[in-house]
Amino acid sequence: MQKIKEFIKKYYEGLSYLFFGGVATLLNLVLFAAFQFAFGTDFATGVGNILDNAICILFAYWTNRTFVFRSKNTGKAALAEFGQFVSCRLATMVLDQLIIWLGVSVLGAGIAFAAANGQLWAMGVKLFSQVVVIVSNYVFSKLFIFKKK
Repeated sequence: MQKIKEFIKKYYEGLSYLFFGGVATLLNLVLFAAFQFAFGTDFATGVGNILDNAICILFAYWTNRTFVFRSKNTGKAALAEFGQFVSCRLATMVLDQLIIWLGVSVLGAGIAFAAANGQLWAMGVKLFSQVVVIVSNYVFSKLFIFKKK
């Protein structure tokens, strides 16, 4: 049991980022699927994708600040931290939207899909996009936003 505690303490930041990143990713995928089910793939890959990213950015900021990087910034420093976080997440949201567009509208359009297969393809593209986004977000968070002073 002691070895497990030591392992968690040593790798807390990475483990907690994986956990909370996984929760944020799951939230992102569930919202994407809900938008796709309720409004169709076109909505989910457009406006819905932007909405689910906005919700997940706020959730991710709170979990990263509170649990992962344990930021103690207050006042102007906390506001600057939030601004940097949102700026970087907006950049990865654009990356997400680009991957979705390329995967669904460009690649998916070249393949004749039945409606159900098209929805499954879009979800697969979204899942791939989330892997790219998670890695990018960790790098931004670790190197630029929540860096230890």
